[in-house]
Amino acid sequence: MSRSGESSALVGGEHVREAVARCVEALAGVPAARWDARAGDLEWTCWETLEHLADDLLTYALRFGLAHPMGVPRVPLRISRDRPEGPANVVFGDRAAGPEGLLTVVEACGGLLATAVDNAAPTVLAPHVFGASDPEGFAAMGVVETLVHTYDITRGIQRAWEPPQDLSRRVLARLFPDVPVTGDASSTLLWATGRVEMPGRPRRTDWRWYGAPRRPGDPLPGGAGSPRESAPHGG
Repeated sequence: MSRSGESSALVGGEHVREAVARCVEALAGVPAARWDARAGDLEWTCWETLEHLADDLLTYALRFGLAHPMGVPRVPLRISRDRPEGPANVVFGDRAAGPEGLLTVVEACGGLLATAVDNAAPTVLAPHVFGASDPEGFAAMGVVETLVHTYDITRGIQRAWEPPQDLSRRVLARLFPDVPVTGDASSTLLWATGRVEMPGRPRRTDWRWYGAPRRPGDPLPGGAGSPRESAPHGG
């Protein structure tokens, strides 16, 4: 059942594809030597962070390949690390293909997620560490992971970049009902995910999103209210 015609969806496959396209555009042409720099404030290198992003996009997509996603807590693929401090992934890029090859992996994984969420019934649920979510929620999660990790990597490679306003606004509304937009949506998303501080808002050290499906008639989140700090998220 296709979701592509549903005007009520805040986030769908087209937004996943847009976020991934922005990521590829921002990171294209970076010399291979820069990819071993640390990605922003993460413990991972820029290369490892991009592998982690590909891993997120793929594993989100795989949940909707199951006939009954809620019956399987995790698709049991083998998880490994290239080094003890690196991310635990099922996806790793071929170093011989270089950074452009890894960007191709990210684009392919993002395309799989976009197709999966657009073709899943809108009421189907799949498990997540923060609770079950629907295809729209997983699309929003994929967009958040793409935007914030692109930001992390651009800090490491020393390129100026910030998340697009429209995509930031959509995922804030879908996943962060506890966070009112202050200033612009891009900086608010970076604050909500613990990347930056804002005037009157100390930098978050613990954060999470809320993927529970929206109910028909729910107002769009993002109104007044103070943020709730919660469990840390590894993204």
